[in-house]
Amino acid sequence: MKNNTLMTSGVIWKEILFFSIPLILGNLFQQLYNMVDSIVVGNVVGSEALAAVGSSGSIIQLLIGFCVGASAGAGVVTSQHYGAGNDEAVKKAVHTTIAIAVVAGLILSVVGVLLAPVILRLMETPKEVFDQAADYLQYFFGGIVFSVVYNLCAGILNAVGNSKRSLIYLIIAAVSNIVLDILFVAGFRWGVIGAAVATDISQLISCIFILRYLRRSKESYGIRFRDIRFHKGFLSRIIKLGLPTGIQNIVISLSNVVVQSGINSFGATVMAAYAAFNKIDGFILLPILSINMAATTFAGQNYGAEKIDRIHDGMKISIKMGTVYAIVAGALMLILAPYIIRIFTDEQAVIENGIYMMKYMYPFYWVIAIFHVSIGTIRGVGKTLEAMIMSILSLCAARIAWIWITFQFVHKLNILLIGYPVTWAIGVLMVFVYIKRTDWLKLPEKTE
Repeated sequence: MKNNTLMTSGVIWKEILFFSIPLILGNLFQQLYNMVDSIVVGNVVGSEALAAVGSSGSIIQLLIGFCVGASAGAGVVTSQHYGAGNDEAVKKAVHTTIAIAVVAGLILSVVGVLLAPVILRLMETPKEVFDQAADYLQYFFGGIVFSVVYNLCAGILNAVGNSKRSLIYLIIAAVSNIVLDILFVAGFRWGVIGAAVATDISQLISCIFILRYLRRSKESYGIRFRDIRFHKGFLSRIIKLGLPTGIQNIVISLSNVVVQSGINSFGATVMAAYAAFNKIDGFILLPILSINMAATTFAGQNYGAEKIDRIHDGMKISIKMGTVYAIVAGALMLILAPYIIRIFTDEQAVIENGIYMMKYMYPFYWVIAIFHVSIGTIRGVGKTLEAMIMSILSLCAARIAWIWITFQFVHKLNILLIGYPVTWAIGVLMVFVYIKRTDWLKLPEKTE
């Protein structure tokens, strides 16, 4: 039985919803084995170790974001050729993607290990958490190649509408990570190093499983190891479409490093609260990002099939799904905030700061839902440069400017937090103007 889905026909809301559900569950499990690190470390080792793991998050996302973002080019190329029914082009796109994953993963591993202490110093990481943060980062990046390869392989499956298979492997990896976290941190008392090693091993497991599946597949997206190379024409197109998203992710991650630096200025207690909030926020945001990914695949396949009206309708339906989810999830989080923060720590000061952060974010989550889903559709039709510009201007440039300007006058935590919904709104405004003022769905001219 085929697990892949061609989204160029059928009821739109069903196609998007049923494709999104495995993505949501898969992303939740992927986030789970990052969240477990913080839960185990926070409860077994202490709040300083939790702060160390949390302060490392923005750096991890900075480097991983570039590679995973760059893979969006591969997803767009693959989904468009798959929608057009061009099997040979799909094969070349897939094998070029795997080659990119291996090379990028190895480079990222070396860069991460070497530069982790330097970046932590630039972020003005407090002395009391610096050594643990450096240890966690360096061990984490030692195995990052497995995560990069897995994520790009999962991107291939998503591009052809197969979002179920990677879910299975993520469940296995998440369970492995939970067991290994408990064993290494609580059992062997390896501290933050144990948490990082547990994550590396679980990522290796998911990487092995997905490569094995692609190797055995008889579909056009199946891989043959001897064919893994940079195929002429496909490398340049994947880079052309993927590089803007990669740059977008790394620049936005840089803005998160600036935010983390601002958080660091309030001390270890606020850092620990922000670390816990970020892990919770990762869970809440994932369904929105999953709908974003579904919108990208839907738009890519239908653009390849030249079904423009269907792309327009899909975008509207995806935005409605994301908005409804964000309103409901935001309300629930505000109600349950005191209980959820306590999962990470029993220190009252940390709990109070975590609740404080939630109150400034979750009432406005419907705004970021509109932005992400819209950008996903725009990216799916190949307009990755335009998506990059809007994302960088709103989520990076505007956010950094907000922190820099406001901190000149008032150095308070709530001022920093208000910057998030403000910059989300700026992003939505940009998307609205772009859609209304440009012919963004125009098909490329065919050559004889």
